[in-house]
Amino acid sequence: MADKLLLDYDGPIATITNNNPEKHNAFDDDMDRLLWEILAELRGRSEIRAVIWRAEGPSFSSGRDVSSIGGHKVELTHHQLMTRGHRGVQQLFELDAPVLVACKGWSIGASFQRALLCDIRIAAEGARFMLPETTHGVIPDTGGVGRLFQICGHGVASDLVLTGRAMDAAEAYAHGVVSRVVPAEQLDETVRAMAEKIAAAPAVTIKMARRVIGHLAEPQVRTSMAEELIAQTFVNKSDDYAEFRAARAEERPAHYTGS
Repeated sequence: MADKLLLDYDGPIATITNNNPEKHNAFDDDMDRLLWEILAELRGRSEIRAVIWRAEGPSFSSGRDVSSIGGHKVELTHHQLMTRGHRGVQQLFELDAPVLVACKGWSIGASFQRALLCDIRIAAEGARFMLPETTHGVIPDTGGVGRLFQICGHGVASDLVLTGRAMDAAEAYAHGVVSRVVPAEQLDETVRAMAEKIAAAPAVTIKMARRVIGHLAEPQVRTSMAEELIAQTFVNKSDDYAEFRAARAEERPAHYTGS
């Protein structure tokens, strides 16, 4: 399992690599746990000046590996699982080093949200982004919607969340979701050059600049995550979600009551 997510060090730059290309780097429970461990390790590495998060294969990540759902016996409620996930991903806020994400192919669902919680996103031409949760009867619950709202406002965030449609790299750049779009073959090189420039600056300067920006952005995102925790728990216990699942299983139209 461990080789599905890699952590490498090269001087002051750390690189996290999604390494499950056969499944477009879809995340399962084991990859989640390893990601939390990697972030915890990086929190303790004060010599790291920049972190790159990239992927092998055609996509950054297609989101959740649905084939793994139910494959493990987990003695935690859905609420507890979400709480653990929130605590894990919020470690991104506690790093001294900024995290740069190299987005290519698909970035879907929770993986897109995690990228949104990082500092900088660079897209390869042809990259696409999507939050399809509502089409599966649930809501996005990884905190990225709060950051998406900050970046591009109520209208665009509502469009992406409520319709579940895809956003391409050009649109993502126009809305500020990504800061640069480059040819696919130049993605890793571009992100590496950006990381090297950041790593060459005085460490305390980058740390304090990131802290100032974080203090502007993080309170709203943390509040959004707390709201998501309550809302998703309610959705999972709702009559409508039970009807959604029943209608899918029975291949019939759903009849929703709003409760």
